[in-house]
Amino acid sequence: MSGFRLAQGGLIDRGRPLRFRFEGRDYQGFAGDSLASALLANGVGVVGRSFKYHRPRGLLSAGVDEPNALMQLGEGAESEPNPPATMIELAEGLTARAVNCWPSLGFDLGALNGLFGRFLPAGFYYKTFMWPCWHLYEGLIRRVAGLGRAAQEPDPDRYDRSFGHCDVLVVGSGPAGLAAARAAAATGARVLLVEQDVSLGGSLLHDPARIDGQPGRQWVATVEAELRAAPEVEILTRTTAFGYFDHNGVALVQKFATSKPIRQRLWQIRAKQVVLATGALERPLVFPGNDRPGVMLAEAVRTYIGRYAVAPGRQLVLYTNNDVAYATLDAAQAAGITVAAIIDSRRTPPPARVEQARRLGIDLLAGGAVLATRGSPALNRALVRDGAGQQRWIEADILAMSGGRSPTVHLFSQSGGKLAWQERIAAFVPAQSVQAEASAGACAGRFGLAAALEDGHAQGVAAAERTGFTGAGGTAPVAEPLPDTAAIEPMWQVDAPGKAFVDFQSDVTTDDVVLSIQENFVSIEHLKRYTALGMATDQGKSSNVNALAMMAALTDRAIPDVGVTRFRPPYTPVALSAYAGEWRGELFRPVRRLALHRWHAAQGAVFEEYGGWLRPARYERTGEAGPAAEQREARAVRQAVGLFDGSPLGKIEVSGPDAATFLDRIYANAMSSLKIGRARYGLMLNELGVVSDDGVTARLAEDRFWLGTTGAGAGRIAAWLEEWLQCEWPQLRVLVAPVTTAWAVLTLSGPQARAVLAAAGTDIALGAAEFPHMTFRDGAVAGVPARIFRVSFTGEASYEINVATDAAETVWQALMVAGAAAGITPVGIDAWMLLRTEKGYLHIGGETDGTTRPDDIGWGHVLKREQDFVGRRSLTLPDAVRPDRPQFVGLEVVGSSAVLPVGAHLVKAPGAKISEGYVTSSGFSPVLGRGVALGMVNAGRSRLGEILEVATGGMTARVRITAPCAYDREGGRLHG
Repeated sequence: MSGFRLAQGGLIDRGRPLRFRFEGRDYQGFAGDSLASALLANGVGVVGRSFKYHRPRGLLSAGVDEPNALMQLGEGAESEPNPPATMIELAEGLTARAVNCWPSLGFDLGALNGLFGRFLPAGFYYKTFMWPCWHLYEGLIRRVAGLGRAAQEPDPDRYDRSFGHCDVLVVGSGPAGLAAARAAAATGARVLLVEQDVSLGGSLLHDPARIDGQPGRQWVATVEAELRAAPEVEILTRTTAFGYFDHNGVALVQKFATSKPIRQRLWQIRAKQVVLATGALERPLVFPGNDRPGVMLAEAVRTYIGRYAVAPGRQLVLYTNNDVAYATLDAAQAAGITVAAIIDSRRTPPPARVEQARRLGIDLLAGGAVLATRGSPALNRALVRDGAGQQRWIEADILAMSGGRSPTVHLFSQSGGKLAWQERIAAFVPAQSVQAEASAGACAGRFGLAAALEDGHAQGVAAAERTGFTGAGGTAPVAEPLPDTAAIEPMWQVDAPGKAFVDFQSDVTTDDVVLSIQENFVSIEHLKRYTALGMATDQGKSSNVNALAMMAALTDRAIPDVGVTRFRPPYTPVALSAYAGEWRGELFRPVRRLALHRWHAAQGAVFEEYGGWLRPARYERTGEAGPAAEQREARAVRQAVGLFDGSPLGKIEVSGPDAATFLDRIYANAMSSLKIGRARYGLMLNELGVVSDDGVTARLAEDRFWLGTTGAGAGRIAAWLEEWLQCEWPQLRVLVAPVTTAWAVLTLSGPQARAVLAAAGTDIALGAAEFPHMTFRDGAVAGVPARIFRVSFTGEASYEINVATDAAETVWQALMVAGAAAGITPVGIDAWMLLRTEKGYLHIGGETDGTTRPDDIGWGHVLKREQDFVGRRSLTLPDAVRPDRPQFVGLEVVGSSAVLPVGAHLVKAPGAKISEGYVTSSGFSPVLGRGVALGMVNAGRSRLGEILEVATGGMTARVRITAPCAYDREGGRLHG
C-alpha cells in the first residue's frame, strides 16, 4: 500500500514542515497532521502488530476508536505507552515506535503465534496453564502480556488538577455540540464546551457542508469566534470527558500542546445540566481478511482526504450496508483516487447512487460481499461476490468499509442512563436519563447534518432553561437540504472461510464468539471476559455492537435481549500521572513537620513518621547508637526530667448546649458528670463495638469540652464526630472545632518536672494539692499564655503545656534553660513508648486492632452504663462476650532479662501449633534492668502467673503472664 499527500486541500499548514521519527526512520509531515496522517502521507502502511497473533496491522480509523496503531511515544522518562497514532498531534522531533513487536515491526518473531492459531482459541489460557502449577508459567506470561511499556524513570513533567462549575456542560464540538453551546450561551448561561480534538468542528472538519449559507468550516470558525467572545463561555480543546459520575460530576483530562510547564490537567466539573454531543462511531464489517493493512473504515478514508490532504491509496473498493458510506465515494473521486468497485450488501442500493456509479463507470455489486483479501503485508486485491453468487478478484490497495454507525453512548451509560435498541439505525441509543443530562445529535441516534443542528440547538436552549436562564437562544442553524443518510440494512458477518475479526485489538474472531457460546458463555458480560472482547485500550468501540449481534443470532435472541456491557470510565485511557497530579514524591503522602522541627534536627534528632507527622524518634549524641539513646532518654525521665514534643496529639473543641449529651453518646464512659477544670480518660468505639481511639477529655465550661485523641486519629475522629452530628443527631446543638495544629504540646515529665516548670516562670500554683493529677489550669508559662494538663503517659509527674504553635520555640527554649541544672533531656518517641510500656499503658494501634473490644483491655465495666453509646449493642454479641477472647496483659521472661520480639506468638508448650497470644509492645527497661512487654493473650486476665513458650521471633524463652504494669504499680510517682 502507498500513501500520498494531496497537492491541495486539508487543514494542514504546508508552510510549517515538521520532522519526526518512526521505527528509527526519519519522516516529514506538517503542522496540523496527526502521526497517523503523516505516516500515511509517507507511504507507511503497516503501523502495528495485533496482540495475540502479531498480525501486521494498518490504520483502521482516524480517531479514538483506533485499535491497531498503538505507539510507544517518546523516549526515556517522558515515554508514553499505547496512545493511538490517530490521536497524537504531530510535533517537531516527535519519536514513536510500534508496540507489541520484536525485534522490529517489519520482522516480528511473535508472528509465529499465527502458525499455531488453531491452538490459541478464546480462553485457551484458562485450560492450558493449569498443570502442574500456574506459577510455572506466570513469569513468561507476564513478560509477553501487555502492549506498551511504562517508563522506568520518574516522569519529570508536571501534572495538575482543577475544579470547575458551570450551568451547561457541552461535551463534543461537532455540529450538534456547537449548536447546543451557542444556543445555551445566547441565554446568558455559563457554558463549558469540551472537545477531545485539537480543533472544534467534528465531522465538519472533513465532510463538505453548507450551514446558514456558509461552508461548513467557515461556519465552525464563525461560531467558535462568537463563543470565545462570550463572557460566560469557556472552551477546552485537547480535553476528553472520560468519566460521568453521580450528581452531574464529569471528569476531564486536558492535554497541552507542549509538556511545559504542564503536560496534562485533570478537571473535576460539576454542571447543573450536561448536553452530550459525542457523535457516533462507524462500525467495521466482519469478513475474512478484514484486518489486513489497507482495510479501513469509510469515514476514516474521508477524514484523511478531507482534513489531512492524504490519499490512503491509489485504488479503492467501497464495501457498505448503508447510505452514509457513499460520501466516501465522493471524497475519493474528488481526490483522484480510482474507485474500482462498490460492494453494497443490500439488494436495493439507493437509486441515486446506482445512477452515479453507472455514470462514472464504476461496478456496483448489489447484494454483494467481500469474501477474502490478499496482499503481503498490505492489501493488493479483494475477492468479491455479487448478488448472483459470481466471484472475482478486484485489485485495490484500499478497502473502505462501513457497517453503520453506533452512537457514542459511553458517557451516557456511565451516568446511569438506560439504552434502547433502535431498528431504524441498527444501534443502541439513549432512552432514559437518570441525571440532569440530555443527548443531542448523532449520539442520540439523530443522524444527518440538519437533524443534528436542530437537535443540538433545541437541547442547548432546554438545558439553559432548566438552569433558570430564559433569554432568547437564537435561531437554529439551517443546513442545505441533504439526503437522509440513516438508511441501513444490517449485515453482521460474511459466511466465508478464513479469519474474520470482530475485535481487532484483542484478536477476537467470529470463531471465538462461536466457541464461547458453545461453552455456554451466553451472557454478553461472560463473552467479554472469556474472549477479552472489548477489554483492550479501545474498550470495544468498534467491536461491541457486532459481537452482541452475532451472539443474538447464535442464541436465537433479539439484539435488545442480549443487551450491552456496562461502559465504565475511563472513556479513553488516562495516564496515571494525570490522576496523581502533584501528589507524588514527597507530596504523594505529605508528612507534617513540627513547629520545633529545626530545633529537633539541630539537636541530632533521628526523624521517623508517626501518624503522618515527622517526629523525633530519638536524639543521638556523637558515638551513640539508637538503643543507647533510647535508654539514656528513658532513664532521664525516671531519674530527673525529660521534655517531649507531643504537638501532634489530637485536640478537638466540642461546644454547645448539647455538648455533654453528645459526648455521652460518643464515649464508652460518661462525660456529662465531669466537673469543670477536671479531665478524664475516655474510650471511643465504632458501631461494631471495636476500640477506635482514646485520649483525655477536659471540661472547659458547662457547655465546652476539650477532647484529646491519638496523633494518628486526630483528623479521622474530627470527621467521625461530624458524621454523627450531621447524619444521625442533627437535632443536637453542638459545634465541633478541630484545633490540633493551633496548639503545640510541650510535655515535662519526671521527678523534677514541677521544679523546672516553676523555674521557667508561671502564675499557676503547681503544688500537688492545688494542681492534682487529671486536672488542667489556664495561665502563663515563660510569659506566654498556656493551658496545662496534669496527665501522664509515662507514670511520672507530668505537665502537658499547650501553647499557641507560633510560641512553641519560645516556651521550649525557656524550659530547656530552666531545666539545665536538673539535667533536662529532650525525649523522642522510642523512649516515650518504652516508658509507657513499663507502666502498662494502652497504645491504640499497638495493643489494639480491628477486633479489640473494651473488655479485652479491661474496660468491661462500660456495659454497666444504662445510657446508650456508640457500639454498645455490639458488645452483647456472642463473639464479643466469648471468655477466651484475647486480653491485655503484661509479659515477663522467666529467669532472664531478655527482650521479647514484638509480634512473637506464645504457645502452651514447645512445638505446639496453636497460638495463645502474641507480643504487642516490648523493650528493655533501664530502671528494672530487664525486658518488659505487653501482649494480648487468650483469656489472659484469668491466667496471671501462667507460663507460656515463645513460638516465633527467633528466640526460645519461657514467658510469665502478669498484670500490665511493671513499674510503680501503686502509682505514687505520677502525683509527684
